Amino acid sequence: MLKEYKSVAEVVGPLMIVEGVEGVTYEELVDIELQTGERRRGQVIEIEEDKAMVQIFEGSSGINLKDTSVRFLGRPLELGVSPDMIGRVFDGLGNPIDDGPRIIAKEKVDINGSPINPASRDYPSEFIQTGISTIDGLNTLVRGQKLPIFSGAGLPHNNVAAQIARQAKVIGSGEKFAVVFAAMGITFEEAQFFIDDFNKTGAIDRAVLFMNLADNPAIERLATPKVALTCAEYLAFELGMQVLVIMTDMTNYAEALREISAARKEVPGRRGYPGYLYTDLAGIYERAGRIKGREGSITQIPILTMPEDDITHPIPDLTGYITEGQIILSRDLYKQGIEPPINVIPSLSRLKDKGIGEGKTREDHADTMNQIYAGYTSGKNAKELSVILGESALSPADKAFAKFADEFEGKYVNQGYYTNRTIEETLDLGWDLLSIIPRTELKRIRDEYLDKYLVNRE
Repeated sequence: MLKEYKSVAEVVGPLMIVEGVEGVTYEELVDIELQTGERRRGQVIEIEEDKAMVQIFEGSSGINLKDTSVRFLGRPLELGVSPDMIGRVFDGLGNPIDDGPRIIAKEKVDINGSPINPASRDYPSEFIQTGISTIDGLNTLVRGQKLPIFSGAGLPHNNVAAQIARQAKVIGSGEKFAVVFAAMGITFEEAQFFIDDFNKTGAIDRAVLFMNLADNPAIERLATPKVALTCAEYLAFELGMQVLVIMTDMTNYAEALREISAARKEVPGRRGYPGYLYTDLAGIYERAGRIKGREGSITQIPILTMPEDDITHPIPDLTGYITEGQIILSRDLYKQGIEPPINVIPSLSRLKDKGIGEGKTREDHADTMNQIYAGYTSGKNAKELSVILGESALSPADKAFAKFADEFEGKYVNQGYYTNRTIEETLDLGWDLLSIIPRTELKRIRDEYLDKYLVNRE
């Protein structure tokens, strides 16, 4: 039988101290009944002797210390999972908010999950097509990978997230694919944009949406990515699906972590974030991957806005250490009207070489990827040189590279948010653009591929 305590000693922000408790465990779920009869939920985040510190999900306003009763439920926060979750919209804690029927859970799962044994991890090696050329062609996404998008305030990362969720698929027959979309700390307008986009394009039929709004409590924001990943783990490892998890915005998650840390009076680390920010982020990102002997996989695309576009800020800095590369949105390209404004020069996918080539994408993929990157950087350098010395100072090859850079941004990068290119279309477009450069300058592509794919393009 559950004990009921009326020994609330203190309430500070979203935190409550309960004294005289027995047998309470870390991360245990708490039922709180106010003097008005209103019920709220909380979670144990710290225990010291007979005192328990509880985070309250719905906030602490209106709590009367004397008349509030607390019950510890003896279990962690759980998510009821079911195949029926696909096509539904939930709040940050997994409660339906789309006016649909209640989910009848097949099982209840602890949202904190358990780490994948490194010995049982399978190496990511299979291509995921996003339909975006700058990702598919140059920074390829591979099943089981963690590939974040680094954005900035005001940049269209929401459009990019919606485009990936709408277009992403695995190549191959019979593969079951799903998208789990987790939004943290977004406005009502942004949430409505995602819901409308998913419904209008039909992407909702293979997606599960978890929406935590900016006016929801910070503690709920901390639970949202864990709830979403718990759903993804069920779909991937129990139902054998290939799952893409898109999480936006991880900066809002880290801000909530800092807010709770400050309320707990913890010693702050860099920029006021708690010292365990790295560990906390790793606990989320490392839930991506593949398991030997299991059909399913979890691939993550976390999205974060860099404060003041500073890539050395703790959130993108630590994210870069944990994940396998990054896709960077450019403010300069955005000002030029390029959609999506992905800057391929600093962007990187560390696992791209494992997911491309014959049998996965196409035999010429690696060579053209290296040549396009080299050609674009040479073209940018040539354009900078022409600004200083004048265009007359450029060699014919430099002029060709400069033209290639302009055409690359105008046609390859600037594809719009509703153009879905297959990998073949992306590779063929790359060859069309490479024909601008003299063949003698295409030094990173084997002659056999030049003879096969460059013919009739020169």
